[in-house]
Amino acid sequence: MKKNTGLWIDHKEAILVSIEGEQTVVQRVASDAESHHKPSGGWKSGGTNVAQSVSNEHVDEERRRHQYHAFYHKVIELLGDSDNVALFGPGEAKIELAKEIEKVAALQRKEVAVEACDRVTENQFVAKVKTFFASKK
Repeated sequence: MKKNTGLWIDHKEAILVSIEGEQTVVQRVASDAESHHKPSGGWKSGGTNVAQSVSNEHVDEERRRHQYHAFYHKVIELLGDSDNVALFGPGEAKIELAKEIEKVAALQRKEVAVEACDRVTENQFVAKVKTFFASKK
């Protein structure tokens, strides 16, 4: 029996809905990535100059990129035995995850669909995933 998985993802969390026959399983995964924040105190806070502030922003962005990468691979592990995958989400995270999935040899043969979707409740998302895969039959 085929296992279809719908995944709603943003940079904060992922919600996986796996459907196999009549059984539906919902999993949530938190990214644990730092949020974007502005340092308080202005440009020259604490005696720093502008060049150091810009350098710190690059370091913060690089650290976040690595955190997102680890988050995507945690999610990819949960997709391992799915036959079909549908990615939903409001921003760039679904596209970034799709690119990571393309790099994983075991998942390259799976059908992966990407679709924009604003934040929804868990029940709304379960219904959306069921409808999405029912229309693909």
